[in-house]
Amino acid sequence: MIEVLHHGAVNGVTGSCHELRLCMAESGAMGVSPRRDRPQSGILIDCGLFQGQEEKQRANAGDLAIDFPITHIRALVVTHVHIDHVGRIPHLLAAGFDGPIICSEPSAIMLPEILEDALKIGFTRDRSLINRVLDLIRSRIVPVPYGQWHEVFDEGECSLSVRLQRAGHILGSAYVECDARAGDYEERVVFSGDLGAPHSPLLPEPVSPERADRLVIESTYGDKDHEDRETRRYRLKRVLEHALADGGTVLVPAFSIGRTQELLYEIEGLIAEFGDEPVAELGAGGVSPRRDRPQSGSSDGLTWNQLEIVVDSPLAAEFTKIYRDLKPFWDAEARALVKAGRHPLSFEQLTVINSHEDHLNAVEYLAKSHRPCVVLAGSGMCAGGRVVNYLKAMLGDARNDVLFVGYQAAGTPGRDILTYGPRGGWVELDGERYTIRAKVHQVGGYSAHAGQSDLLRFVEGIPQAPKEIRVVHGDDDAKAHFKRLCEDRVSGSSVLIPG
Repeated sequence: MIEVLHHGAVNGVTGSCHELRLCMAESGAMGVSPRRDRPQSGILIDCGLFQGQEEKQRANAGDLAIDFPITHIRALVVTHVHIDHVGRIPHLLAAGFDGPIICSEPSAIMLPEILEDALKIGFTRDRSLINRVLDLIRSRIVPVPYGQWHEVFDEGECSLSVRLQRAGHILGSAYVECDARAGDYEERVVFSGDLGAPHSPLLPEPVSPERADRLVIESTYGDKDHEDRETRRYRLKRVLEHALADGGTVLVPAFSIGRTQELLYEIEGLIAEFGDEPVAELGAGGVSPRRDRPQSGSSDGLTWNQLEIVVDSPLAAEFTKIYRDLKPFWDAEARALVKAGRHPLSFEQLTVINSHEDHLNAVEYLAKSHRPCVVLAGSGMCAGGRVVNYLKAMLGDARNDVLFVGYQAAGTPGRDILTYGPRGGWVELDGERYTIRAKVHQVGGYSAHAGQSDLLRFVEGIPQAPKEIRVVHGDDDAKAHFKRLCEDRVSGSSVLIPG
C-alpha cells in the first residue's frame, strides 16, 4: 500500500508538509488492509511554518510541535527553502527525527542560512545553541543534483527513490518525483512543491515530468493568470515613475529569497535600458508627475542612473550574495548578461543596509527628506521584519507608495494593506492602527508562483494523465477553481482536494 498524507498546506497556502507512506498489506475477508503489525516506512516532503490566518487558526499558534507520528519517517525531502516549507525543521529534529534532509545543491547552501534566521526569531538568541542546531542540520543535509535518482531505502518488500527536477520558483527549488514500491505494487508520485512562472528572471522554467501516476500540485494562483514578463516589466517602470514623481519612497515588502533578487534583476535592466532618461518623464500613455502636490523633493530631472535602490534586510542581502555565487544555476539569459559585463545583482545604484542602527536612521531620513528612493525590505507579507518600521513611518504620507509583488496570505498586514489601502482604510501594526494614505500598487506578475495557465500546462504536459491529482497549497476559491479546470481539461484523472 502506498499512501499520501497531508500535514499542512491543505487549509491554505502555508505550513507545507506532505507524507508518502509505504506499508505492506495482507488480504482479508473484506479485501486488502494494511498489516498494522508490520513496520511502515515513509518520507516527508517539506516541513514548513504556518503563517497569517492559518497560524492564528491553529489551537496553539505558538506551539509548532510536530503533531503526527514520525518514527517511520526515513527522510525529509525539501523542495525549496522558503520558511513556509522548511520553518518547522527544528521542531522535527526536536521530535526525534534522525534521518537525512535531501535537497538540491543550491538549497543545501541556503537552508542553514534561512533556518538560522528562523531560530533567532522563533527559538532563542543563544548563539551557542543556535550553532549546535545548525551544525546538526548541516550534518543531515544530503545535496542531490537535479535529474539524478537518489535511493532513500530498499528493504526487499519496500523501496523508495527520489529525483529532483527544476521547479523555477526560487534558486534551488525542485519538484520531487518518487518511485515507490510496496510488494508487487509500484507507483510514481510527484509532489510539485511551488512551481515558478515561465520567463521569470534568473531561473529556467519548469518542465513537466515524464510520468506521474499520482500528482500533488500547488494552486496558489489556481484561479488567475499573471501578466507576461514584458507587460509586468513596463508596468513596474510606470509604477516607479508615477511614485517617484512625488519625491517619495517606493516601499516594496519583499521576501528575502527569490522576489528580492528578481526585482533587483529587473530594476538593473531598467537602469541599463533607460540610463540617462528622467525617471519622472513619462511618454505617451504614461502618467505625468502629480503637479497638484507639493514639489519639495520632486524627482523631476532625476535620471534612472541616479535612482537609489536600497535593500534593507541582512537576510535578503546574504541570499543575494549566495545567488551571485550560484551563477551556474542561473538561466541562459542571466549568464549572458554577466558575460557581457553587466552585474544584475550588484550594480552601482544599489545600497545594502545591514545594522539595525543604520536601518532606523534610514527610516527617519527617508520619512523626513522625501528623497526619491526604492526600498526593498522584509518581510514579504509585512508580518514582521524591518518593513514594519517603514510602514509605520510612511503609510500616512500620500507621497509614498507601497508596491506588492507577491502573494499576501489572509490574516497578514500585507493582505489588509492591499485590501483596505485603496479605500483609505487602516492596518494594525504591533497593536496600533495606522491610516493608509500612501498609494498601494500590485504587480502580480512578479509572484514566484506559477499562474493558472502555467499550472495547467504543467499538468497537461505529462504524457499520460495522472490517475489522481491532489490540489493543495491554495485558498479555497483557488483550489476549487483549479480542481474544476483539471476536471474539464485532464481526462481520465480523479481530481480531489484533501480535507
